[in-house]
Amino acid sequence: MTSAQKTLAPKPLAQNSKTLLDDLAALVNAPLMDIAERLREAVLPYVGNSALIIFTEDCTGRPQKKAGAEEIISRVSVPELDQLRSQLPDREPWEGTATIAGAEHPVLALTSETKALVTLTAPQLPADPAERAESLRMLGYLWGLAARRIQEKVADAPPSYLLESRAASAERLRVTAELVDRHSTTLETLLAALRSNALDDATARRNVTDLAVKALVELRTVSDRTTDLVEEPVATAFERLREDLRPLMHFSGIDVQFIEPPVNGRALPGEVAHAARAIVRGLVLAIVEQPQVRRVRAQWDCDGENLLINVRDDGQGELSADSPNITRLASRVEALNGRMNLEVMAGWGADVQVALPLDPPPAPVGDAGGWGLAERELEVLQLLSAGQRNRAISAKLHISENTVKFHLRNIFRKLGVGSRTEAIALAHSHGMRAHV
Repeated sequence: MTSAQKTLAPKPLAQNSKTLLDDLAALVNAPLMDIAERLREAVLPYVGNSALIIFTEDCTGRPQKKAGAEEIISRVSVPELDQLRSQLPDREPWEGTATIAGAEHPVLALTSETKALVTLTAPQLPADPAERAESLRMLGYLWGLAARRIQEKVADAPPSYLLESRAASAERLRVTAELVDRHSTTLETLLAALRSNALDDATARRNVTDLAVKALVELRTVSDRTTDLVEEPVATAFERLREDLRPLMHFSGIDVQFIEPPVNGRALPGEVAHAARAIVRGLVLAIVEQPQVRRVRAQWDCDGENLLINVRDDGQGELSADSPNITRLASRVEALNGRMNLEVMAGWGADVQVALPLDPPPAPVGDAGGWGLAERELEVLQLLSAGQRNRAISAKLHISENTVKFHLRNIFRKLGVGSRTEAIALAHSHGMRAHV
């Protein structure tokens, strides 16, 4: 066994207690981008592994959080993790072989109550049955804690994280769409050729046609799955809210009534959907702390530009806009450029209205004046910040794709950024979005 391999093996359980509290503290206090590394450090004394991968739809911009072997964490994909998650028992450790990073690997995987997934590649567990059971129990405990902290951190994320998350979501969708366009054209051309009567080998043509059709379906599935992570149907988002509040309804004895949003309402950006559920959960928790509350009503609606949230209770009207819980929720709403209004009626309860914009707000051109962009460069940046691809920008501005690339290089240099994602995030931080 090499020295590198030795670091992956679990230590005897008797040696773990002296570091467990430190590992727990590091995990609880870790920023979102470091939480996979901290979780792996906490898990290693119990379950050795070559890599640890988290897949969570709470973070729409970066649904994967990874630590460990570079050859695995640099190549693992969302469809692979989504496929693995669909096969797992609910919140029970599963050991087997799965396709990770384009190859078959032995894995240990586990879901959480937040529907997130953790996957450990090349897992190593103690041989002794009792120690093995204890190691799996500790893995479940640590993973449950990490999954819940991810959900809480996303709910309390600062505006800068929300902007970066939305920019990353738009960029991932753009890249996937470009891949779908390119490969769909290739495969459709292949299908046309294979269906041609000029090919006389019917069996070969049929077999290859079936393969090409299957490849097209899989490619479209990847595109649809990526879109699902970026946007969420409003009805689906509301149903997840209902599931989130079900335990509270069961144990508190309070009747929570849900007024469904229109099923054909506009899909919600992932950040808005997660924030809306967190806001309603927070409001309901603040409301049930009041005495004599028996009924709460939660309603969502959509006017095409905003998600409209209304939460009201039948208490004595003791909810205060100055309370820490309400102040924290108001900051969350403000981070998404939303509005929150609390009306309290003594003896009749409280009524909270929230409006969350579905799009970043447009900003006047003058807001970007300090960047020194030429008029055409500014037009390209506005279209880029709206999620447009090079081909679409080229068509809209009646310039070639090479010219678009030339303008983008100049924009990156003037903005001091190194990628499309960084440029989009900076543009969104200034409220820039073209109307396309």
